[in-house]
Amino acid sequence: MRQKLYEIIEPSKGNLASKIYDFFMMAIILISLVPLAFKDTNTVFTVIEYVTLAVFIMDYLLRLFTADLKLNKSVASFFIYPFTPMAVIDLLSILPAITILNNSLKLLKIFRLLRALKVLRTFKFLRYSKSFEVIVEVFHKQKKILGAVATMAVAYILVSALIIYNVEPESFDNFFEAIYWATVSLTTVGYGDIYPVTTIGRIVTMVSSIFGIAIIALPSGVITAGYLAAIDRHEEEEENAQD
Repeated sequence: MRQKLYEIIEPSKGNLASKIYDFFMMAIILISLVPLAFKDTNTVFTVIEYVTLAVFIMDYLLRLFTADLKLNKSVASFFIYPFTPMAVIDLLSILPAITILNNSLKLLKIFRLLRALKVLRTFKFLRYSKSFEVIVEVFHKQKKILGAVATMAVAYILVSALIIYNVEPESFDNFFEAIYWATVSLTTVGYGDIYPVTTIGRIVTMVSSIFGIAIIALPSGVITAGYLAAIDRHEEEEENAQD
């Protein structure tokens, strides 16, 4: 029984019941996000919240119930599963149920945080996405290169922040604002809320932006190349399986 249940709730199994379950869960996820697009609430939104949360709780319990079949670590699987990335997302998307169970909590500021956590339900789509599986594979295989790029980006942000903070201290109230400016400059977003006014400060900004483009382009190229290679590999595997 548990084996059949596992084959249904796991998207990778591919049988008809599993596909129906996948489409049902994706529909529930979309429906659960509808109330977030409105500031006010009503009876319909409340019903949606109750129903979708019940489904999410059921899905979480079923996955916990079959954790040993997924992780293949016997009894330890039931203790490990709650700490896996997707299980954490599932749990955080269920957490807002606290505000339904106790209306008095809606008076607390934490209610806004719990409401925002509902947005994490969009990440539940990742479980049903084959493209996401390919992306995870790419990140796993290119983790050393991407890790090196991330380290270089963090180092560059800190160095740029230190330089601009000392070159033009009057434009920044604290070092965190300098880090914020360096991050915005690195990504070439340029919000314009914090900017240098001296000549030397503007020169530092131009240099930072130019090098920032190169740093941002590196992971994009690595991920794109790895993604295309992974797609070609999966297509070849599917063709070989059909033959």
